[in-house]
Amino acid sequence: MNENNPSPIHPCGAESPADVGRRGFVERVCIALGGLCAAILGVPMVGFIVAPLFRKAPAEWISVGKVNDFTVGKTVDVTISDPSSLPWAGISAKSAAWLRRESDQVFIAFSVNCTHLGCPVRWLPDAELFMCPCHGGVYYKDGAVAAGPPPRPLVRYDVRVEKGEVQIRALPVPITTV
Repeated sequence: MNENNPSPIHPCGAESPADVGRRGFVERVCIALGGLCAAILGVPMVGFIVAPLFRKAPAEWISVGKVNDFTVGKTVDVTISDPSSLPWAGISAKSAAWLRRESDQVFIAFSVNCTHLGCPVRWLPDAELFMCPCHGGVYYKDGAVAAGPPPRPLVRYDVRVEKGEVQIRALPVPITTV
């Protein structure tokens, strides 16, 4: 350093060893802090993406009413809870199923979600068809595809009669796309 040039750069253009040491230290600290921030943000994001691959979808039996509450040959909608929902899901954890009583002890249940894009299907009792109003999907009363874009039949739930109660084995909401 001279009186005319107060910078720490030597006349030949080289930096002083003290400046290189400080600059290197600050560089390393910045890289370490950047890496720490990336890890703090990255680990939860990776966990969010990877966790569903290891989580087994729960399935539980949910009572939807007494056997005598349902008429033979009639299809009705019943409310069920999605067992895969999170505790804070609130009303969005509620789902529905179409339940038909075939005979005294035989019941059939279908998901209300169309297998095309997951839109809710409705039951048309006069035509004995399930209709998806969004894209024109039509299903027969046994859940088989009658017309439209759905690639598969309606998802069927297991149903049992236990101690005079009709129970549906609830699965995660079956929304699948093609």
